[in-house]
Amino acid sequence: MATTSRRLMARTRRLDPADPRHDRPLLDLLPGGESLSWVRAGEGLVGWGCAARLDTSGAGRFADADSWWRRLCGHIDVDDAVGLPGCGPVAFASLAFADVPGDSVLVLPEVIIGERDGVRWITTVGEPGAAEPTTGDPEPVHQPGTVSYSDGWLSATGYRQAVAEAVRRMRSSGDELRKIVLAHDLLANTSEPLDERFLLHNLAARYDTCWTFAVDGLVGATPELLLERRGYEVRSRVLAGTAWPHPGRTDDEIAAELLSSEKNRSEHSYAAESLAESLRPFCSELSVPSAPSVLRLRNVLHLATDVEGKLADTPTGSDPGRPNTDGAGLLTMIEAVHPTAAVGGTPTAAAVPVIAELEGMDRGRYAGPVGWIDGAGNGELGIALRCGQVERPGSGAESPAGAGSGGARGGRVRLFAGGGIVPDSDPDLEVAEAEAKLLPVREALEGVL
Repeated sequence: MATTSRRLMARTRRLDPADPRHDRPLLDLLPGGESLSWVRAGEGLVGWGCAARLDTSGAGRFADADSWWRRLCGHIDVDDAVGLPGCGPVAFASLAFADVPGDSVLVLPEVIIGERDGVRWITTVGEPGAAEPTTGDPEPVHQPGTVSYSDGWLSATGYRQAVAEAVRRMRSSGDELRKIVLAHDLLANTSEPLDERFLLHNLAARYDTCWTFAVDGLVGATPELLLERRGYEVRSRVLAGTAWPHPGRTDDEIAAELLSSEKNRSEHSYAAESLAESLRPFCSELSVPSAPSVLRLRNVLHLATDVEGKLADTPTGSDPGRPNTDGAGLLTMIEAVHPTAAVGGTPTAAAVPVIAELEGMDRGRYAGPVGWIDGAGNGELGIALRCGQVERPGSGAESPAGAGSGGARGGRVRLFAGGGIVPDSDPDLEVAEAEAKLLPVREALEGVL
C-alpha cells in the first residue's frame, strides 16, 4: 500500500504529566502485534497502526522511498505543538542491504509516542475530522516458550569456508580487494507465537546504549548509527574492528589489545574513510577523529569513530539545528553512504558482488539502513545489526529446506551475524566473533538475564 492521494492530518501534543503514558517506558506502551521502535537509553520513538505504507525494491529503493515520503508529506496537514525532531508525521524505514531483490519498507504509523530531552509527546495520524486512534492499556507481553535452533541458509561451517575463500581471494588479488564483510544466519524456532515486544524489552534491558529497533518484523539492537540528521547537522558512528571477552582477561586489557591490533585498526580505517568520503560532498564542514575509541558492549568491544558535519546548504547565520527540507534529503544521503566498508567491504564496488557469491543467501534488510525520518527532514538511521527477521504467518518468507518450523503454534526468527574479513583474518576466529555477535538476540529470545 502506498497511499498519497488522500489528505491526512498529523496532530502532535505534549503528554500531560497526569497521563499514565507520561512516565511509562516507551516500549511498555506498545500494544502488541506489529511493533515499530527506535529507542536508546529510554528516549526515541515507538509506533503502531498503519496510516500509509510503501513497499519497494531494487536499486531504486532509496529514490522511491525519498520521492514517496516527500509526496506523502505534501498530503499531510500538520498541527505540531511541540516542534522537536520526531514530531509531526514520522516514517519508520527499513531498507535492504543489496539491490537484488532489495525488498524495503516505509511505514507511517497511526500513533507515535516519542521522548527527547525529557519531553514526552504523542502524534496521531488519520483523515481530517476522524476520531483519534485509541491507545488503551497494552495487552501483556507473551513468552516465546521453548527456543531451539537450526541451520539457516549459511551454516557456521559454511561461513568458515566462505571466510577462508575470501581470505584466499584477497591475498591473491594484490590491492584489488582489501576487505570483505561476510555474514551467516541461524534459525530460531519458538514453541509459542513470538511477541516482538519480548525481544525488544530484553534487548533494551541488556543493550541500553544501542538503538533498539523494530520495523516490519526486523527486530534488533544496533550499536552503529549510519546517519543522523538534525536540521543542518549530520552525525554518524562508525564501528569496525571487534574483540570479545575472554576468561582471565579484563575489559581494559582487551580494549588495549584492540586499539593496538594492526588488523583491527586497518579494518576500522577502511570503514571510517569510506563513510567520510561518501558524506563529504554534502558537507561544508566534516570532523573525523584521527584515532578511534573503544565502545564496550555486554558481549563485544568495538573500535568506534564519531563523525560530525554541517551540511553545505546551510544558510549563513542560520540555526544548524532548525528543521530543514532544503537540499539533499536524508534518504538521498543514506543512499550515498550505504553500504560503508563496515558492512560492504573495500573497495565496496568490488566487494559487494563477492559477498553475494560467497554467502549465497539473501540478507534481506539485515545490514541495511533502519530507523526513522520526519516531515521536516530530520531523522536517524542505523545499520541493522544484532537482529532477527521475525517470520509472520502468511508472510511467504522462505527458509532453508528441511528447517524446523517451531510447530503449528510456534514462531520463527532468522538471526544474522558476521564480521569484516581482511587478508590476515583467521577463519576460526571469525566464526567465534560471529557467534559472539549472535548472543544478543539469542539471549533476548531465551530470556537470559
